[in-house]
Amino acid sequence: MNILTIDTSTSLASVAITRDAALVAESVFLCDRSLSARLIPEIERLLDVAGLAMEDIDLFAGSVGPGSFTGVRAGLATLQGLSLATGKKCAGFSSLALLAMNFALNPSLVCTMLDARKQEVYAALFDSSQTIPLPLIQDCVLPPERFLQLLEPWGNAPVIFAGEGALRYHDLISETLGARAVFASAAHNVGRAGNGTVLARHATPAAPDQLLPVYLRASEAEYAKLNRQQSKPAGN
Repeated sequence: MNILTIDTSTSLASVAITRDAALVAESVFLCDRSLSARLIPEIERLLDVAGLAMEDIDLFAGSVGPGSFTGVRAGLATLQGLSLATGKKCAGFSSLALLAMNFALNPSLVCTMLDARKQEVYAALFDSSQTIPLPLIQDCVLPPERFLQLLEPWGNAPVIFAGEGALRYHDLISETLGARAVFASAAHNVGRAGNGTVLARHATPAAPDQLLPVYLRASEAEYAKLNRQQSKPAGN
């Protein structure tokens, strides 16, 4: 089974191809505002490296969020387009679970955090002692100090923190958890599409129109629309 997996939830995008559970090609690249121009060429390059054509892919998979609204939208649109063009199924998974996959089979708790801006983080807590991370706190968006309070039931257990959100709020995390907080190395702060293929194999395949984004909160455009509606005089 050939699986093409992408992650576009942050400014570092990732693409991977696996054949029968073996990783045959993978890349991680900084896309920032150039994602739409770089993603398809990068997919085509990796297909060439793997010696495959688009029609050889059996499943198109990718992160559905949370993360960058623009990145998630672009990634899902790409997956849906490729799925429709080839008549193959899609599969989606959490970008926070993807980060936690960097620590699969690790007995420590793993907290993955992405910067949600507005002084908030997208975060989740996982038991990563198995092949697939088990969510102990589901994906959510909260101020970092509020999320750290949710870790109190786990007492003095050490927690590995990973992701751009953990980097931004490093000092706050250290001050709150002290020696319990363990910070991931640079290579483990990035979601890897190669790990996403493992999540994809455990996901339920779906038609492209069933692959929906998980934003966790409204976009800036939706906030602006709501503010305009609220500012209108009554009766208008």
